Amino acid sequence: MRNIRIDGQRLWDTIMEMAKIGATAKGGSNRQTLTDEDKAGRDLFVRWCREAGLEVTVDRMGSIFARRPGRNNDLPPIMSGSHLDTQPTGGRFDGVLGVLAALEVVRTLNDHGVETEAPIEIVNWTNEEGARFPPPMIASGVFAGVFSLEEGHGIRDAAGKTIGEELERIGYKGEASVGGRPVGAYFELHIEQGPILEREAKQIGVVTGGQGARWYEITVSGEAGHAGATPMDMRKDALVAAAQIVQAVQRIGRRRDPYGRGTVGIMRVSPGSPNVVPDEVFFTVDIRHPDADVMTEMDGELRAAADEAALNHGTPVEVKETWYSPPVAFDKGCVAAVRQAAEALGYSHMDVVSGAGHDAVYMARVTPTTMIFAPCEKGISHNEAENCKPEDLTAACDVLFHAVLERADAK
Repeated sequence: MRNIRIDGQRLWDTIMEMAKIGATAKGGSNRQTLTDEDKAGRDLFVRWCREAGLEVTVDRMGSIFARRPGRNNDLPPIMSGSHLDTQPTGGRFDGVLGVLAALEVVRTLNDHGVETEAPIEIVNWTNEEGARFPPPMIASGVFAGVFSLEEGHGIRDAAGKTIGEELERIGYKGEASVGGRPVGAYFELHIEQGPILEREAKQIGVVTGGQGARWYEITVSGEAGHAGATPMDMRKDALVAAAQIVQAVQRIGRRRDPYGRGTVGIMRVSPGSPNVVPDEVFFTVDIRHPDADVMTEMDGELRAAADEAALNHGTPVEVKETWYSPPVAFDKGCVAAVRQAAEALGYSHMDVVSGAGHDAVYMARVTPTTMIFAPCEKGISHNEAENCKPEDLTAACDVLFHAVLERADAK
């Protein structure tokens, strides 16, 4: 079976065809969760799956599963996939690669008449990005029992619309139960979303685990005052206090190089007038690290920095943790299957830790799991400029094919 290779041109063409849906002026994609564009992308994916002879089901969170039967359909399926939803100014490959590479695996099996012992199942998870409906990875979280179905359906977007309502609207509120069934293993192919593979000139990232992530919402309360009439030493400037915390976030991440991360992604300043001292600042914080104990230290330093800013500026600070995804170590057997496939196929590779959250993080709670990374140009992602070399995607999909095949025990 080692002489079988996927059709790289077909994979590339399939990705480019999907990219036409929600295409942006700068060459990216905008298919946010449960929008009309997301529906169109889902419809196209379902059509392709049915053309490949797959049985398609949709669960109550809208995740799409496409199954290729095996010789023994009593065995749990070997699952592979990712997501088709994007950021508002997303790229053509983030998430999409994993779903369509899994489709290419099945197409290649069909081309060569290969029958596997266990079934193979492709999945497109709902709302991985969390751009429209935060937090991210909701559907895989419900599948893994992290969230209840009611929690998943009840999440609202900025306009007040819920996931449940929008699933109904676009016709993807399926009837299948969410989770509660065995999965033999889960493989997720994804672009790296970082610069390490490109810098090290490696085609394959063998992902051994994922960083933990904590999200916070922080509100600083000050006192509004006239910009010209309020003396500097009498101000309770919420923005100045917030700036002190933002600088602390940077220090917290930098102290933990090379894996530490600290990011402020959203900031709202009130009342938002050029000649009024700000009386309230709301902002988000994202901290990450692959070690749970280190993450606890980072959390403590953030809260201490907030207390210090409040004391220095006379501005109460509220710190609210909104989401926590603990660090995860992927299954050694699945990791070995990826590494062995890369070596057997002659592709350069290295072990890496995922700096981003993925559905694989939640799937690792319920089944042996790992990921495969393909390099992306300059590590740019969540950006319309996101780009990959076709030959790198071919290599990564080849590795996925043989890792899935080994796990599914093809004969």
